Amino acid sequence: MDKALCKLARQLLAYDEASLVNLWEKYAEIVESYEPTARWEEAVVVLGMIQSVRFRNQLINHHTREMSDPGDGPAPVAPEVVRPVGAAASEGGHGGKGGKLLRFRPRQDDETV
Repeated sequence: MDKALCKLARQLLAYDEASLVNLWEKYAEIVESYEPTARWEEAVVVLGMIQSVRFRNQLINHHTREMSDPGDGPAPVAPEVVRPVGAAASEGGHGGKGGKLLRFRPRQDDETV
């Protein structure tokens, strides 16, 4: 299983992040509307994979900034603002498309909480 997961990771990392991010909204909409189907479960995994690539890139950027100025200690990291899709860039964003914050709550009948 370890080898299979590593192979999947290599394949995923071979894709361009911009191409993956273009699919984010599609899968986020599917995940947001829960349905007990294999399609929904696959969408959850796909969304997680897209998020993992974005997270990896954020970590690379953080460590690159940190290493570029070693004399002053770690570079401060500004918190990333997550805005709803469609929020105006003038609201303090980076001028690009913001992420959509999904609210996940346990079901009322979920005994694991």
